Amino acid sequence: MNIEERVARRRRSDDGPRLIRSYDALSPAAHVRDPDGRGAVLEQLLDYLEPAFDGELPSNAYVWGPKGAGKSALVTALFSELGRVSRDVESSIHTTTRVDDAWTTGFAYVDARGTRSEFGLRHAILDSLLEERVPKQGVGGDHLLELLDQRFARTGRTAVVAVDHLGEPETFPVDVVETFLDRVPDSVAWLAIGRESPDESGVSTGLTIHLPAYREYVLVDVLTGRASRGLAHQAVSHEALRRVATWAEGDAHDALAALFGGAVLASEAGERRIESERLAAGMEAVPRPSAAIGRVLALPENRQRVLRRLLELDTADQSIGTSAESIAGEDSLDLSTATVKRFLYELSETGVLRRTRAERTDGLGRPPSRVEPRFPTLVFRRAFDAAYDR
Repeated sequence: MNIEERVARRRRSDDGPRLIRSYDALSPAAHVRDPDGRGAVLEQLLDYLEPAFDGELPSNAYVWGPKGAGKSALVTALFSELGRVSRDVESSIHTTTRVDDAWTTGFAYVDARGTRSEFGLRHAILDSLLEERVPKQGVGGDHLLELLDQRFARTGRTAVVAVDHLGEPETFPVDVVETFLDRVPDSVAWLAIGRESPDESGVSTGLTIHLPAYREYVLVDVLTGRASRGLAHQAVSHEALRRVATWAEGDAHDALAALFGGAVLASEAGERRIESERLAAGMEAVPRPSAAIGRVLALPENRQRVLRRLLELDTADQSIGTSAESIAGEDSLDLSTATVKRFLYELSETGVLRRTRAERTDGLGRPPSRVEPRFPTLVFRRAFDAAYDR
């Protein structure tokens, strides 16, 4: 953090009762411009990408590691900066009077969570690489391949595209990217990001970069940096952050979700600090293991609305069918009970919800199945309500 930020934060510390200065700074679904604690891996990535700075295409590569290891935070920050530099260089070439036919290497980032089909993923990749928008309607896979060939293989352009969150329950394996971009192997290189090991994911590229879970002291630094950006001065103690880091076992996603939840509860109570009981409640609102909040927020709106309504129910003794009836009765939902029930089963299969046995007191028959959230509930509640004006 620079001096300007430190002075500004002190000046803001007495401007009112606000505990939370920035929800994005605390959210595990948002990434900061300069992520903490991954300097060594950043250098590995820069070594891998260095040929692109001289106009040569690097090999394909695969970045992998567990949830909350900082893969997305690091790659999004790096590719955002590389994309900016690439655009500035290309702009300077086109505005000079000298003739220069050389293309600069472009950099693009695609989040596979935002796609719903293999065609959608290929479309998103191509759309990220081209200046013009690629139409979504009235085009097929052959047209995408032709555009890829026209804009790259026939022109000498080169680009590196990072494709994030591959191999998740709602996304697609690495080979979907590999098969598509192998059409122009000398023009576009890909950097895939996922959780599975190279053997599990079937990645054929020779270069892999592994991000292990954070060490505890590094995770404390990550939390400290986020808290300094998102909370009022001295809103949470260093000891409290260390406790969260120990609990999270190297998972920055879960640690940030717990801090976010504790901050929301303290803010709603009008408090200026996050005391231990609020932090404990924030940790309690993050199931272990937990589905990444980014996965939940990438779901279609109707499924998110079902989940938001589910959080308002006491499902301890409710079957899935009973819960579906209660949710379908919501005025804002134009969904049948059967559709809601199907959604609940689908979300259970992908790990966003967990199926278990409902509590029964009558002792008659086998207890029915019920569902419970497997994602950070306080983070989702706040994000959903902000997005849909609840």
